[in-house]
Amino acid sequence: MEAKASKALKYALSFILAAFFIWFAFSKVDWHSFMEGLSQTRWIWVPAFFAASVGALLFRALRWKLLLKPLDPDARTANLWNAGNAGNLANAVLPGTGEFVRCGYAGTRCGYDKVLGTAVMERLWDFLAIALLFALALLLGKDRFGTFFQQQIVQPLSGRSEISLWWAVLLLVAIMAAGCMAIFRFKDRNRLCGKIAGVLSGMWKGMGSIAGMEHKWMFALCTIAIWAMYVIMSWCILKAVPALEGLGFVDALFISAVGNIASVIPVPGGMGAYHYLVALTLSSIYGETWDTGILFATLNHELHLLLVIVLGAISYAILTLKKK
Repeated sequence: MEAKASKALKYALSFILAAFFIWFAFSKVDWHSFMEGLSQTRWIWVPAFFAASVGALLFRALRWKLLLKPLDPDARTANLWNAGNAGNLANAVLPGTGEFVRCGYAGTRCGYDKVLGTAVMERLWDFLAIALLFALALLLGKDRFGTFFQQQIVQPLSGRSEISLWWAVLLLVAIMAAGCMAIFRFKDRNRLCGKIAGVLSGMWKGMGSIAGMEHKWMFALCTIAIWAMYVIMSWCILKAVPALEGLGFVDALFISAVGNIASVIPVPGGMGAYHYLVALTLSSIYGETWDTGILFATLNHELHLLLVIVLGAISYAILTLKKK
């Protein structure tokens, strides 16, 4: 009962946080201007947006298969595609559940904990990709972007002092390291520590599967392709909104990198947080109105969410029928 109450509280707080971000992002919107901009949207760019979205999901399934191959040579792309879609659907409803759902539906023979380890490795590579996107965008467009990231993102997150964020990160890493050491030290004396140590060992083997990967260059190419698709998605919506058609690929690169910060905020599907960060970027750097920023964010986020829901429902139905 306590575990259920804790989960219910966590999800309730997540939805409250999402509601706050939505209110905060949309409270300044001039709805007349928003609807006028929506009516002028060039919907001809939407099919290209959907094609890039599907491409990103497909490359994710292929990359995951490469990680799983050393653990299970019989891992199938179709199973991983459906599992990934089901996980994305779960994340859109309850943040943080998607990774566990997709690992449960992966249909491999190497054990759940090892599959979860490969999912953790994927997320680590995604964080690295986001950092590289920022670096590339700032390098290519440093004259336009200036100190936006430092002033609008890092300083608000870290407080008055820039170094406080790094101290917090170091403290968190130290606590996690100490906890892991204690778990493995007492795994033979404490039943709970033994179970946790077993799970962590399995996850570590899953994360280490990249060492046994035959085609590491294919893994790198899939990672590049995934994030290239995300940038193309942003570029398509820039072209779809007449007020933003003058922005180019480098701008789409930067906006995509900023928007992906929302993925680390525990709200369903980045709802609200993504809209706020993207609207802030477009209004602070590019001098666009808040309404235009919200229009871009809404089109980008909700069109992708629609695709996630449709594909997730189809894949969930396939997995359910297959299980029966």
